[in-house]
Amino acid sequence: MKIKAVFKFKPFSRKQRKVLNWWCRSSPVRDCNGIIADGAIRSGKSVAMSLGFVVWAMSEFEACNFAMCGKTIGSFRRNVLFWLKLMLRSRGYSVSEQRTENLVVVRRGNIENYFYVFGGKDERSQDLIQGITLAGVFFDEVALMPESFVNQATGRCSVDGSKFWFNCNPGSPAHWFKTGWIDKRADKRLLYLHFTMDDNLSLSEAVKERYRSTYTGVFFKRYILGEWKSADGVIYRQFADDPERFILDEVPADIFIGTMGLDFGGNGSAHAGCLVGITRGYRSIVILDEYYRKEVIDPGTLTGDVCGFVQRSQAQVRATSIWCDSAETTLIKGIRTEVFARHIPVEVRNARKGEIIDRIRLCDMLMSQGRFFIMRRCRHTIAALSEAVWDSKSPTRDRRLDDGSTNIDSLDALEYALEPHANRLIEFGGIHERK
Repeated sequence: MKIKAVFKFKPFSRKQRKVLNWWCRSSPVRDCNGIIADGAIRSGKSVAMSLGFVVWAMSEFEACNFAMCGKTIGSFRRNVLFWLKLMLRSRGYSVSEQRTENLVVVRRGNIENYFYVFGGKDERSQDLIQGITLAGVFFDEVALMPESFVNQATGRCSVDGSKFWFNCNPGSPAHWFKTGWIDKRADKRLLYLHFTMDDNLSLSEAVKERYRSTYTGVFFKRYILGEWKSADGVIYRQFADDPERFILDEVPADIFIGTMGLDFGGNGSAHAGCLVGITRGYRSIVILDEYYRKEVIDPGTLTGDVCGFVQRSQAQVRATSIWCDSAETTLIKGIRTEVFARHIPVEVRNARKGEIIDRIRLCDMLMSQGRFFIMRRCRHTIAALSEAVWDSKSPTRDRRLDDGSTNIDSLDALEYALEPHANRLIEFGGIHERK
């Protein structure tokens, strides 16, 4: 017998109740054109906003189209829609999903409305939402979306009484959403609510303390304090201040799997490789070995050099894949051929290049939780971690400085190696990937 999942509601905080009720007829702010909720991670923004958005739509409209937007459709389904469907069914709504059309149909009594799910991943995403007429739009993690997509989506809301619903975690104070929407909320007639973890009554003090201890620097200011802060200065401050805290002279005995990353240099930068060992249960990571060559060499020599590094790595820990800078297809093909010829049991694959801020955040989290280590012999990677700084000339985006004065090639190689294992490393730390 199939058991139906039931959503058990926790008490809503005062700010969550505002999100749920601001549009009601008795509300003094019901004439606002929309609502913005920003602030800390795990502060209860998305739960209240997704539920409030649908309840508002079902109370005010019939047979209308609405948009629900995440950075990707997959992330929205996983992080928001799964829980939203449980909440709605617990409150007596009928919910059906047509996945091929990315459509969620919600019914209650004689009222039926249509909620289309969109992903705002990049500039091309705006093309997907053109042509539809909307009675409202909900943006989950709007600061991760391009401005063109948001402008296109809000521009489709031409039905009388339509409203905008935004939530996000903070980024740079020069971010387009901060300057164009939050700072201009009075002119746009938008209700603004700032959330902290204390606004989520379902979190215990122990859980909140765990989150507080997970982030440092700009990540702490943004994700815990909920502040719009610039990323400046040294990136890995805790490593730069006390590198000996992370450096090992002996390899831990409980490493069970290895992973490798490779970044190809150009224009004076270095060819860099990284071997990372992961301990059982994804408890911690150890940078075991590195490859570093800055001088100009021909592709054939580089291929042989890299294969020598791979063979050396396999003697230390079994690594099934080496994740390579996908921009250099010719070099990757050469390494793949040479690995096959030498009968090295490793798959040469294109790196999964996630957002740079997420890659940096993962390393910062591991350091904060005492789960990040490096062997003393990896001197180039140690220097790179100590010297990495934010690019002060990029106020609107979080960029790592790459002007030749710092070695970011070793960091790229490290991040390529970690990226395929990021979710499991995050899960062990008890931190939800979603913010």
